[in-house]
Amino acid sequence: MTQAADAERPDASAWENLRAEVRLALTPGVGPRTRNLLLARFGDAESVFRAAPSDLQSVGGVGPKIASAIVAAREIDIDAEIDICRENGIAILTQNDPQYPRPLHEIPDPPGVLFVRGALQPSDALAVAIVGSRHATPYGLAQAERLAGGLARAGFTVVSGLARGIDGAAHRAALAAGGRTLAVLGGGILQLYPPEHAPLAAEVANSGAVMSEVPPRMAPMGGAFPQRNRIITGLSLGTIVVEASDRSGALISAKHANEQGREVFAVPGRVDNRMARGCHRLIRDGARLVETVDDVLEELGPLVAPATKATGEEIRHPAELQLNEIEQQVLQNIDGDATSIDAIIARSGLPTHQVLSTISVLEVRRVIRRLSGSTVARI
Repeated sequence: MTQAADAERPDASAWENLRAEVRLALTPGVGPRTRNLLLARFGDAESVFRAAPSDLQSVGGVGPKIASAIVAAREIDIDAEIDICRENGIAILTQNDPQYPRPLHEIPDPPGVLFVRGALQPSDALAVAIVGSRHATPYGLAQAERLAGGLARAGFTVVSGLARGIDGAAHRAALAAGGRTLAVLGGGILQLYPPEHAPLAAEVANSGAVMSEVPPRMAPMGGAFPQRNRIITGLSLGTIVVEASDRSGALISAKHANEQGREVFAVPGRVDNRMARGCHRLIRDGARLVETVDDVLEELGPLVAPATKATGEEIRHPAELQLNEIEQQVLQNIDGDATSIDAIIARSGLPTHQVLSTISVLEVRRVIRRLSGSTVARI
């Protein structure tokens, strides 16, 4: 159900599946890992609620308490919850929905349901997360703003958690640069935290999306924020940490990014600033030190699947966002398999010397590879 605001319901089977998925999302004690185990055992959410308590307890991690919660959840007024989403313009995306973010399918514990206000676009596959301290210094805020603005201007979607400090600075800078930004909440969309970020959330929804894996009216709880961090990093090709103390939640985000196979970046700070200790530790442990947007682009590898920019161009490697007009023109005439240089010259209509020099630049930027003296291929 891609648009909960629509009055029309999907077909009966899809409708019942949606109701069951939302019911499972509302069931206390059923997190993403338990949900995956339940679905692996019973096949779909509807079958989970048809199962006997004894069968439920045959699933790893499901004891009497969670089994009882699943049984009790059968009585939840799911239609009322769906109506609330419809009335507030909140879309409900299940994993089978074509609008469900593709990068989240790649992580081990994707959210079963996403509640979304705003709009997700294919270009959001080109995303970088910026996270950090809620108690940021002026230096940290300035770096978050500089990097977020630069990434947005380069064509990236900026992902963060709408928290005070670094998160808010990243969202605002992306918006100011005319870019897209996604905010992932720890609580429900109708229970925004911090409350003073309600106007910012509205701006984000107008130029991107605000989302949560918990139902709209659910109040934020402390344990939900570390859990939502896996969604922030899962949506992103890489995560930049800007200011983090030794025990900062941003370090949890870095851990999630590593476990998901995403890149981790850290902005260095003053050696006598406790808010820089977490970043310095990440750098010592192998995170890429970041000074500029170029540092990020140099580290990011090819995309798992091509992403489509708002202009309709297909992007296979983040470095393509830095190419000038001539470089783009040559690249668009190179196929994924062997392409002769003569064919590139004929397709592009550019002079031979210009095509040859541009091919050398594209090789250096690692967006094409040379197969022989006369053929190249797009990476």
